[in-house]
Amino acid sequence: MPHTELIQEIRRLAAERDALILAHNYQRDEIQALADICGDSLGLSQEAARTDKQVIVFCGVHFMAESAAILAPEKTVLIPRADAGCPMADMITPDGVRLMRERHPGAPVVTYVNSSAAVKAESDICCTSANAVRVVNSLAADEVILTPDRNLGMYIARHTGKRCHLWDGYCPTHDRLAVEDIKRALADYPDAVFMAHPECPPEILDLAHHICSTSGMYDYARQNPARQFIVGTEAGILYRLRLENPGKEFILPTTRLICPNMKLTSLEDVRAALLTMSPRITVPAEVRERAKLALDRMLAVPRD
Repeated sequence: MPHTELIQEIRRLAAERDALILAHNYQRDEIQALADICGDSLGLSQEAARTDKQVIVFCGVHFMAESAAILAPEKTVLIPRADAGCPMADMITPDGVRLMRERHPGAPVVTYVNSSAAVKAESDICCTSANAVRVVNSLAADEVILTPDRNLGMYIARHTGKRCHLWDGYCPTHDRLAVEDIKRALADYPDAVFMAHPECPPEILDLAHHICSTSGMYDYARQNPARQFIVGTEAGILYRLRLENPGKEFILPTTRLICPNMKLTSLEDVRAALLTMSPRITVPAEVRERAKLALDRMLAVPRD
């Protein structure tokens, strides 16, 4: 089916199904162009809860669709590719959380939203890459358990006086970014500003001019007068950065910054999901209620 016809059919099916199409910032360009809303994982899940639409088509990875199902249990949440997982989310299990509690009794568990519903349910509070430091500093405890991302954990540890116990998980895409990649890019583009995601290793963050989430990168690029930016996160973010900043240049320091799971979803997959109303993501009530409590506690933390 020609590209234009495929998009038209998807839009027709979405209208018939009363569906909202959400796309994560790392999705393919054509998926972001198609989506009703693009954003980060938590923001999209909140949009799923806010919308009047009864069907959510979540173009992302599995834990993101789970988060939408947690916040909007009365809606039908579809993920076009059931095999779109997250290696970092898979690195922590409920048993792993319980093991950390045994090792560090009394320390609250702060879990990155890039985790399964079952892991969130075992946690005291969640965090995002944007609010992680604020969430940790809001807690009364002197020590905390941070899961699953060691890189985000080390970033948090630099910005809190609390003792941080880290789970040894990581994002394979961000973790493969090397110091040589950044030094080469900075040498090639001496006037460029380097912005990095806190999922990057600490030696990468040491070279960054600005450290922020994907949503933070969009804001920073719009507001910063620089004309060139080196981007330390997954390649999919370039689509919107370039769209919103036509007079600026955005440079990936390496071609390795591609998440294969984020690139699985195609237009054909979105069409198939709307046609068949599958694969559907559901979260058992007992897991959902406990996971939602961890998310609600995070959302209740006052902003600076």
